[in-house]
Amino acid sequence: MAQGTGSINSDYKDWEWSDDAGERARLLQSPSVETVPKNSESQGNSLGATSALGAVFIVVNAALGAGLLNFPAAFSMAGGVAAGIALQMCMLIFIIGGLVILAYCSQASNERTYQEVVWAVCGKVPGVLCEVAIAVYTFGTCIAFLIIIGDQQDKIIAALVKDPEEVGSSRWYTDRKFTISITAFLLILPLSIPKEIGFQKYASSLSVIGTWYVTAVIIIKYIWPDKELVPVEIPTSPSTWTAVFNAMPTICFGFQCHVSSVPVFNSMKQPEVKTWGAVVTAAMVIALFVYTGTGICGFLTFGAGVEQDVLMSYPSNDIPVALARAFIILCVLTSYPILHFCGRAVLEGLWLRYTGVTVEEDVVRERRRRLLQTISWFLLTLLLALFIPDIGKVISVIGGLAACFIFVFPGLCLIQAKLSEIQETRAISWWALVSYGVFMVTLGAFIFGQTTANAIFVDLTA
Repeated sequence: MAQGTGSINSDYKDWEWSDDAGERARLLQSPSVETVPKNSESQGNSLGATSALGAVFIVVNAALGAGLLNFPAAFSMAGGVAAGIALQMCMLIFIIGGLVILAYCSQASNERTYQEVVWAVCGKVPGVLCEVAIAVYTFGTCIAFLIIIGDQQDKIIAALVKDPEEVGSSRWYTDRKFTISITAFLLILPLSIPKEIGFQKYASSLSVIGTWYVTAVIIIKYIWPDKELVPVEIPTSPSTWTAVFNAMPTICFGFQCHVSSVPVFNSMKQPEVKTWGAVVTAAMVIALFVYTGTGICGFLTFGAGVEQDVLMSYPSNDIPVALARAFIILCVLTSYPILHFCGRAVLEGLWLRYTGVTVEEDVVRERRRRLLQTISWFLLTLLLALFIPDIGKVISVIGGLAACFIFVFPGLCLIQAKLSEIQETRAISWWALVSYGVFMVTLGAFIFGQTTANAIFVDLTA
């Protein structure tokens, strides 16, 4: 994608903030990404320290996560293996395209985070909407993480309790609400309070190992199934034509790494759009194999009866699966504080811009406000997780927002970037890129509207 002769309008001084306001350069940066400060880049030819191969693994790490647990159910909703693979392949074209567009706009606008790129390229209103969407998305993902913890703990406790009657009893120490709450208060809340999350950077490698282990277990369990597993019905077509669209939120949620992709791009030794295109293509192909392997094998193992969280379909006393549950819990425990940090930082930036106060003037009140934000965020997510036990309902909501990050905002950035180019004549390639941007916005708006409406009127009111 060639850069135009004009520059992108980056005038968003209506809500001007300092370079440090809201910790903006570090908001949504992957904990394993080391970037050069923007000020240093403007003064010289400083480059990042991440190689192309390293960037591939960072993007894979950002894409892979607990979302893979929902892919077997997504294949079931899509109507089988063929439909699920076809849907993923079609969406992957736009997922990779969105990542390339963000890199192109980041380079043209000289901005280093997702929301800053949207601010600079599209203006104040889309920029604010983007930040609000990031806050809501991270909030919803934190709820999903707590639900996952509860699901896996239920199965682990059931395996530890010898007496079958005791499993279904109302003992307070085995109650789901108690186990989620005690885990959250003892482990998640202390990790969420610190101002910085640099100590979390080494947890990402463990999360990757856990993700690959879960995928391996699901594939092995399909190849060598348990003897007591009864044959199941395998759908070969969706129940209704609209059911295919219900699988889209899960795919968007699984492949959504766009918010953290801009810092990764700027952390590269050679941050070039062409190189980045190869990086994200390789990363998405790796993620595709992981998600497809999990989706196909989990779906063929349990058929139409697969749970929204595929690990919930396996028996409690299966030792390899129990280890997979432990890995998922560990992954979620380390991911919640990172997602909360991102959401809190966005809210902090919005607050500082709204009040017109710089970070330097607000140091005294920052700690008190951070504690209030953290505790409020934590308690709200915990409360909702306790009373929304079905992770599928949460994924259906935040999956629609993920579609905005994948389709809508990159599409808007592409349109605005091409419109800002100063050209005497519009080439065919220019019109093609603008049309592509319009199609991305339309597709993303459709996915967001359809899945959100379905979540509100079907899932959440059921």
